[in-house]
Amino acid sequence: MNRIQWSTVVVLLCWMVLWGGGCNVGPDFVRPETPADRDISEQFINSPEFYDPNAMIEMGPWWQGFGDPVIADLVREALKNNYNLKAAAARVIESEALLAGSRGGRLPSVSYGGNRNRSKSSFNSPFGSRTSFYSTSYGQDLSISYITDIFGRLRRSQRAAEADLFASEATRQALVHAIIAQVVRARVQIATTRKMLTITQADIESQQDTLDITERRYSEGLVSSLDVYQARENLASAQSAMPSLEQQLQLAQHGLDVLLGKRPGAPRALPETLSDLPDLRPVPLGVPAGLLDRRPDIRAAELKVNAATERVGVSIAAMYPDLTLSGSLGYRADSFEDIFAPEGQVYSAIIALAAPIFTGGQLSAQVDAAKARVEQAAANYAETVLVAMREVEDALVKGKKLQERIALLENRLTEADRAQKQAEGRYLQGLEKILVVLNTERRRRLAQNELTLAKGDLWGARVELYLALGGQWEEVKVNK
Repeated sequence: MNRIQWSTVVVLLCWMVLWGGGCNVGPDFVRPETPADRDISEQFINSPEFYDPNAMIEMGPWWQGFGDPVIADLVREALKNNYNLKAAAARVIESEALLAGSRGGRLPSVSYGGNRNRSKSSFNSPFGSRTSFYSTSYGQDLSISYITDIFGRLRRSQRAAEADLFASEATRQALVHAIIAQVVRARVQIATTRKMLTITQADIESQQDTLDITERRYSEGLVSSLDVYQARENLASAQSAMPSLEQQLQLAQHGLDVLLGKRPGAPRALPETLSDLPDLRPVPLGVPAGLLDRRPDIRAAELKVNAATERVGVSIAAMYPDLTLSGSLGYRADSFEDIFAPEGQVYSAIIALAAPIFTGGQLSAQVDAAKARVEQAAANYAETVLVAMREVEDALVKGKKLQERIALLENRLTEADRAQKQAEGRYLQGLEKILVVLNTERRRRLAQNELTLAKGDLWGARVELYLALGGQWEEVKVNK
């Protein structure tokens, strides 16, 4: 290739770098299709009504919808002190640093160097003696190097780093809401257990009163000793439930302490009861595809597919030539005073083109591995979407059935109270046996305990629904 041809190639390459920006080899990211996209007109199966999915807002402070100031205080403390969240925040900072490094790789590299060289040479003189020669030189250089990135290797690396950053931030957001959900559940569990302890303590007192009445009637010869034994057994049964409930309470408090970044077992005063949940506003369950832009875990999975796709382009670009432009300008002198003398000026300009010719299939193998990672990430993304859809359906069913169960349990408790009062009255009149009284007391206690647990489960179902839907929603109805 003659000099004119070389010049033409250099000009064309420089024009491509400065004006065309090179080209990007490899595939561009396209969101993988999931079950949420296959029928955008189909709403959730267990959705009670149709609401505009565009009315849903971003995942915000959904826990405030419970109307419990204690939960709001605990959430603020957890967001400030939880160590898992601190680790997640550090991972985001790490991703930011990696992105900054990737961006820096696309910019020219500029460096400066200065040196002082002292050398000694020794040789035999014509007169037969050994002669030494000493010399000192000074130099300084300013060097610039720039990778032109004709085939987009650095650009795609930067895009992959950007996707990694956004994915780490989305993962952090998902963790934030998961920690908040754990805080709410711990608060509900503690309040529910304390309510159970209160019920059990009241039941123990009731059983003690029944035993006192039975023993008095036994001393009067109105009942046999069997009634006394059965009343004592019922009292011991109620008392035996206390240690288990106290253990559950302490363990739940320890779990909450860890979530809040506190030493487990630290004294903490929390209200013993929870208020009733506010009525659930209509849920805007328009189409499952609305979850894709709301849930941070789904966004994180999608961004991982994006990053993996960009890295396929990085692997493909590694098979193409790299063009590097570099140059340096400096001075050389025998004395420091002459370091800037014009006659000591030196410079160089280099255009380097490097391309792989034979690598034993390593580069093509890297491309295949990168494509396989895209398939893995896409499958994980589709699975995440499918699980999210299931979580919505599960939360809807749980909420609906728990509300039905609570209504029935409240009716059961009302009837159990009536039965207990009537049985006690008839026992005092000698018209019923002690077994009837003890059985009605046991059934009333079971109904009260089950009602308390069901209300706690309803709180948990509400938390699951918030997480499954990606946070809050607006109440905007659409006529079908």
